[in-house]
Amino acid sequence: MAVVSVTELRDETDSGSDLSRPGSPSPSSPTPSLSMTTSSDGEGIVDHSTFNQLLDLDMEDDDEFSRTLVHNYFEQAQRAFGDMDAAMSASDLLGLSRLGHFLKGSSAQLGVLKVKASCEKLQYYGQGMDAAGQHSSISNEEAEKQIRVLLIQMRREYDEAETYLRVFYGEQKLEQQLEQEQEQEQQQQQ
Repeated sequence: MAVVSVTELRDETDSGSDLSRPGSPSPSSPTPSLSMTTSSDGEGIVDHSTFNQLLDLDMEDDDEFSRTLVHNYFEQAQRAFGDMDAAMSASDLLGLSRLGHFLKGSSAQLGVLKVKASCEKLQYYGQGMDAAGQHSSISNEEAEKQIRVLLIQMRREYDEAETYLRVFYGEQKLEQQLEQEQEQEQQQQQ
C-alpha cells in the first residue's frame, strides 16, 4: 500500500519507465498503478512532458521547488475560482475572460491539460465567441449559460488534477488505497 513519491517516479523514469503511467508496478511489485493518470474518457490529466520539465528543476533528492510551484498553483486556482464566481454574479464577461486567460497560463505551465482547455473556452465565451474561439458572436445570455456549465466542469477537472498532483507528491492516498484501509479497519472491528 505505497504512495509513489517523486523520487520513485524519477527512478522509474531513469530506468526507462514511462512517466505517463506513474506508479505502474514493476514486474516484482504488487503495488497498484495510479489509475488517475487518465480520466475515464481517456484524456490525460497532466501532460507529463511539461511536468517532467518542472521536475528537472528540482534538486536530486529534494522536490521542494516543484512542490512549491504546484501548491502556488492550487492557491492561485482557488482565488481564481472565487473571482470567477464574483464575476459571474456581476455578469462581467470580460472579467471572466481575463480570469480564464490567467488560469489557462498557470495550468499550462504545470501541464494541467483539462483545466487549461476549459480556461481557453472560458476566455472565448467571455469575449462573445464560441468554444473554438471563432468570431461568430454569441449573445451575452448564451455566453453566460455556457460559462455556468463550464465553471462546474472546470472545478471537477481542477479537483481531479489537484488530487492527482497531491497523490504524486505523497500528500494524499489513492481512493482505492483508502477503501482498502477502511475495509481492513472494519474487519479488525468485527
